[in-house]
Amino acid sequence: MNNNEREFAEIVRQHKSSIYTVCYMFAKDADEANDLFQEVLINLWKGLNSFRGQSKVDTWIWRVSFNTCVSADRKKRKRKTMRLSMDINLYEDCDEDSHQIKMLYNRIHRLKPFDRAIIMLWLEGICYEEIGAIVGISTKNVSVRLVRIREELKKMNINE
Repeated sequence: MNNNEREFAEIVRQHKSSIYTVCYMFAKDADEANDLFQEVLINLWKGLNSFRGQSKVDTWIWRVSFNTCVSADRKKRKRKTMRLSMDINLYEDCDEDSHQIKMLYNRIHRLKPFDRAIIMLWLEGICYEEIGAIVGISTKNVSVRLVRIREELKKMNINE
């Protein structure tokens, strides 16, 4: 294993959860999240040699993950798909906490991709400055957008 491969393996090991979180927020199901995760890994591998260290590795990973998922979301909207359905989901939890998380996920998923990314980063505990660096807006704009996003989430109808 050469240095690039070791460095890449370490990055994936340390940031797997963050990458998957971004993918999950853009996916409709586990299979799509896994596909997005693979796309992010490919893009991280391709970009590893060009990473100049002008930002933290964490910020770079969030940015690549976000951009990969937004691009995939745009491509997905351009093509028509037919969904296959199953009668039962063996992985679905039925307790109250799982229900609340699912409701929040459904509401967040209805946001525009840019707003979805901002609220997801905030929920991950990322500071406003870093969120701004990841999505390319000012810290003040992050603050303003988060207020608006939270209000939009509160106003959403559960059954929409």
